[in-house]
Amino acid sequence: MRGRRAALLAWSLWALSAALLALGVVFSVLTRSTPDPNAFGVTFDALLSLALLSFPTVGALVVSRHHGNTIGWLFCAVGVSFGLTSGAYGWAVYALYAWPGALPGAEVAAWFATWTFLPALFCIPVYLFLLFPDGRPVSRRWRPVAWLAGVGLLATTLGNALSPGRLAQPPFESVENPAGIDAIGGWIDVVVGFGFWLTLASILLAGASLVYRFRRARGPERQQLKWFAGSAVLFAATSVAYTVLPGVPEQAGQIATLFAFAGIAVSVGVAILKHRLYDIDLVINRTLVYAILTAALALVYVGGVASLQLVLRPLTGGESQLAVVASTLAIAALFVPLRRRIQAFIDRLFYRRKYDAKRVLEGFSARLRDETDLEALGGELVGVARETMQPEHASLWLRPPAGRHGGTGKARG
Repeated sequence: MRGRRAALLAWSLWALSAALLALGVVFSVLTRSTPDPNAFGVTFDALLSLALLSFPTVGALVVSRHHGNTIGWLFCAVGVSFGLTSGAYGWAVYALYAWPGALPGAEVAAWFATWTFLPALFCIPVYLFLLFPDGRPVSRRWRPVAWLAGVGLLATTLGNALSPGRLAQPPFESVENPAGIDAIGGWIDVVVGFGFWLTLASILLAGASLVYRFRRARGPERQQLKWFAGSAVLFAATSVAYTVLPGVPEQAGQIATLFAFAGIAVSVGVAILKHRLYDIDLVINRTLVYAILTAALALVYVGGVASLQLVLRPLTGGESQLAVVASTLAIAALFVPLRRRIQAFIDRLFYRRKYDAKRVLEGFSARLRDETDLEALGGELVGVARETMQPEHASLWLRPPAGRHGGTGKARG
């Protein structure tokens, strides 16, 4: 497909995804007073639609620039899948519970809502791991993983779509599956289980291929993989923190997880389009530094408040605001020196070559102020260039003073 036609088709899929997601938000407004165990409010549904729209948006941009990259088409298909689920779910809730009989095809819409999200849900980890960043497996040996994933996805999707009886997803438990086939009722659990385990195996194998790709990657491809790995780790950490940590507000945890999920699509777009590609090292560095700094200051604050309250309780006879004030002042005093120490530790641990180069340049700058021997200074300068930039050859050429002729001084390394 030519580039212009490919871009037109991709943006058409984006428009379809946007329309379906917007339809889901409209139905969320119309059914906001209807009891629904899956409802989290209109604001959350709007943010969810924006997060899901990030995938077809990135997909259309990738297809417009690199229409041969399969990931662009994958993201467009994912957007349509999520849009179908959102629009069908809102349609079914409105036509079945909010205003029964107001819209036709309520049972069909409920049926669509129970399985159309499955391809998108499993395609993202499998095929994104397998094909990122150039849209092809890392080698021909990994192509069977794509076929394995396809068989697993097909079995899982068809098993859920054709299962006879009532729909399993709330709030549609009272709706009979309009596409259910009674003849395969005894085999449906086997098919779904088979598809699930095949899909799980393909996810693990695709993850292994991504690790293998990263180990052999060099240059821009390695930076692309860093962008994706950083967003995936952020999404996993946000999901775990929201699920495990006590006291996290449910609404805040859900919104943070949504933004982290959308960050996967954004990072993929940045990596494939190579927009500010090499900024990822700075992003990772600052993320590590400020995450550790935040955790350390939180421990200092909590520990300081608790210990000072214990010490001051006999004197004040109860809770004292002095402990909070003292802990806050301690955090303010510790922020800058602690950040510097953590920055130095991160540089030594993860950016050793950059850290050593910085130390060498600082040492050379100190010696430069006191050195008077030109030949020794030239030798040191070549040594610094060789140690920090590691070129194959290094030499120093000194231009003679104006008005003088003769040879030139050289230092080689």
